[in-house]
Amino acid sequence: MTLQSVIATNLTCLRGGRVVFRDLGFEARAGQALSLEGANGAGKSSLLRMLAGFLAPAAGTIALRTNSGDIIDGEDRGKHAGWLGHLDAAKPQMSVAETLRFFAVFYGADTNGIPAALDATGLVRLADLSCQYLSAGQKKRLALARLKISGRPLWLMDEPLAALDTAGKTIAANLIAAHCASGGMAIVATHEPLGIACEKLTLGAAA
Repeated sequence: MTLQSVIATNLTCLRGGRVVFRDLGFEARAGQALSLEGANGAGKSSLLRMLAGFLAPAAGTIALRTNSGDIIDGEDRGKHAGWLGHLDAAKPQMSVAETLRFFAVFYGADTNGIPAALDATGLVRLADLSCQYLSAGQKKRLALARLKISGRPLWLMDEPLAALDTAGKTIAANLIAAHCASGGMAIVATHEPLGIACEKLTLGAAA
């Protein structure tokens, strides 16, 4: 199955009885990065959660268009998405390499891709280090490595540059660019430029 596009139509988001956004529509295509921009509270994270199937829209539809047909159901959409959120998902007692092996199995991905993911994120020397000793930036690099090994065509990323130094931000940008160049798609909520060519979707201020 090959992902072709993500199509959102007339989406409305309610949180705590408040309208965050309404009648939102867009299309993102395979091979593209889409940057979600807007003020705090504009709904960037909520939109990502809708795309992942974690949050149901109050109105509207989201479809993953593939060469085998459209996928509408949120749970089914989630099976094609790799998620990078604010939580690091790193168990303190597990090493960096053990964490990646766990998620490779979880995603049904090839564990042979772990060395390449460690190398791409600058974590080779930390492979055997327990996650409890990682800095915030190193945990973000581990989250990026986790995404790289997922094998999921759609990357949903919430502030992937947060906590990263200049070198880390370059790593993140390169990973996103390479994923899109290979036919994948990245939809990224961010408050700063990604450093790569991308489409932009600006959400309005919170109502």
